[in-house]
Amino acid sequence: MFRAEILTLFPRMITGYAAESILGKAADKKLIQIAATDIRDFAPGKHRVTDDTPYGGGAGMVMKAEPLVAAIIAAREKLPAAPVILLSPRGKTFDQSKARELVAKGSVILVCGRYEGIDERAMKVIDEELSVGDFVLTGGELGALIIVDAIARLVPGVLGNAESAVTESFESGLLEHPQYTKPQEFEACSVPEVLLSGDHARIARWRRWHALKLTQERRPDLFEKLQPLSKADVKLLAKREDEL
Repeated sequence: MFRAEILTLFPRMITGYAAESILGKAADKKLIQIAATDIRDFAPGKHRVTDDTPYGGGAGMVMKAEPLVAAIIAAREKLPAAPVILLSPRGKTFDQSKARELVAKGSVILVCGRYEGIDERAMKVIDEELSVGDFVLTGGELGALIIVDAIARLVPGVLGNAESAVTESFESGLLEHPQYTKPQEFEACSVPEVLLSGDHARIARWRRWHALKLTQERRPDLFEKLQPLSKADVKLLAKREDEL
């Protein structure tokens, strides 16, 4: 079972998503366990204050170190081997490779930042910072859910078809090829003949050609990482679609 502990000021944002679709079914099967812990539970005083104004002035509020550190220590007692990761715009960008690395660890503690950030003194109990992209969100909850969702798909048994996890975009370094399903005709557009041929070698060539072309056109940064291409891929890319 893969276990994730998400520390947040808004646990219902986590539990609602985690109970639905693939994540909910995986939890029912005891394949994953996603727990949302309210950081406010570790804040002293009647009002359970978790933020305050920044020293030195400036706009916004900063998450206090005391409740955050206490929440992380409590999470580590439950998951002693789990890395503690802060969702932060200054972290490295999360990708499929990182998802594979984290699923191998068996557990993770994700800390959802809020406001203008966290008191830097809380960083002593945080192992790593991750970002989900170069844009600003209200808090780390959506980022934490993205990471958990990506990890969960790699847990054996979570996906109905195990092959799905290895044929999707980014797993091979390529974007995924186009997909079609029934009906065969839709608004005067037909499913490509090759996919109806039953010729599995030809279908594989068609899919590989499209994956290469799409990556080359839409994500040249990913395509560059594939260099040098194999001789077979170079030869395949030189063909037109009607020659496949």
